[in-house]
This record gives sequence, structure tokens and C-alpha cells, in this order.
Amino acid sequence: MTSAAPQVTAAVHATAGRIAELLRAGADPSVRIPGAQWTVGEAAAHLMLANELMAALAQGHERPYGDGTAGSLAAANEASLEVFTERDPAVLAEGIVRHAEAFADAAAVRPAEQPVVTPLGPMDLATLGSYLVAHMLGHGWDIAAALRRPHMIDAAAVEATVPFVMAAMPRVLSAAAAGHSACYDLRVRGGSRFAVTFTDGAARVTPELPGRPDVTILAEPVTFLLIALGRRTATGAVARGKILAWGRRPWLAPGFPSLFTAP
Repeated sequence: MTSAAPQVTAAVHATAGRIAELLRAGADPSVRIPGAQWTVGEAAAHLMLANELMAALAQGHERPYGDGTAGSLAAANEASLEVFTERDPAVLAEGIVRHAEAFADAAAVRPAEQPVVTPLGPMDLATLGSYLVAHMLGHGWDIAAALRRPHMIDAAAVEATVPFVMAAMPRVLSAAAAGHSACYDLRVRGGSRFAVTFTDGAARVTPELPGRPDVTILAEPVTFLLIALGRRTATGAVARGKILAWGRRPWLAPGFPSLFTAP
């Protein structure tokens, strides 16, 4: 039996801890998240609830949460925040860490390949750990931006999210993907590399290239994750030199993120 990858477990602990530090450092829960409807307190409450949900899934419990579509997940999020009204940053910080630790403890004694049903559909336990890290980093980034504090995303944390990103991509296609055919070679600078192949609108993600790619995209790690989570645009990243692209169809690179709806 193999448990979740050590780097994923380490990222779960580290990310939860760094978000908790932000919340414990005199965070004002009423501050609005830039470009969003939620406040810092609501985002932190959502994180606590989501960590509790994922810990329960790791422990083997069945916990339906939406139907995997963006609309249903948003509705489930809002409904949960109406019921759970705690907004004290210190209380939420403790809960975020406690449930992250509960997830890590459960994942340590169960097989990494253990199947679980998540808000984004079936995946194995190891990928669920990667999902947890990505989810915390996305909302942790939002909270840090709202509080004007340094964020907690680094290359090691991004690497821990790659299994989830690979698993999620075929499940979150946008209308722009309809009829699309192309092969993308995706590389995270200093880290993972994988291929995304579209055939008439259907996407297949593989760790190896199935053939010659149409375009190779090299992304700085933090930029890679922020674009994957819908927090940044590819156009701006290309302009800042955070993304490089080459190949026989390099013009495909800026439009790649539009083929997906960020989870």
C-alpha cells in the first residue's frame, strides 16, 4: 500500500499553516476579495468547510456536493455559507489547519489509489490531496491579495497541484473547446511536463506526448497555477515574459486557457 505523495502531504500542511498565519495576524474579515463577491471572512469560512469536506472524503465518507458543474458548486458554496456563519479569523484559521491535518492523517493510512467521489467527480485519494492543495492556494491567494500581504504560492506547492490540474482539465472544458483539435506540450518551468491533446473538442491529458505537438508552452510555476485557477490571464503573462511559446502553431498559446472553465 502506498499513501499520498510526501510532497503533497507537505504542501497540505504548509499551505494551511500559511493561510492560518494570514488570518491570525489581525485580518479584517469584512475586507472584500478583489474582483469577487466574498469577503475575507467568507473566503476563510469556505476554506474551513472545504477542508472538512475533503478530510471526510479521505476518511471514506460519502459527501455529495453539487453535480460537478460550476453553477452547482457555486450554489453549494453559497448555501453552506448561509448555514455556517462563523467569520472570526482566528477560529477559522484553527479550523483550516485542523481539517487539513485530519485529511493528511486519513491519507497516510489509506492507499493512494483509493477511489473517492469529489465535487469534481471520481478521482483517487492522491489526486484528491492535490485538489486540496490547489483549492487552498487559490483562495489563499485571494485572501492575501485582499489583505495586501505576501501570498503563499511557491514552486513546490505548484508541483503538488499538477496531478489535480491534469485530472480536472478534461472535466472543465468550455464552449470554446467545441470542435477544437490540437496537441499542447505544457511545461512548468523547473517542474512537470504533460500533454493535452484535443480531438474534435474532446481533451485527453497524458504524461507523455502522443506525437509532435502543435505548440509548446513553458510557464513560470506561480503563473501556471494562477492561470489554471482563473486568477490570471495568459495574455498578461505572455506580455510579462512569464509564459513562452513555440512550435508550428504558437498562436494557439494565448487562447489555451479559454478552452477551460476554471474549477
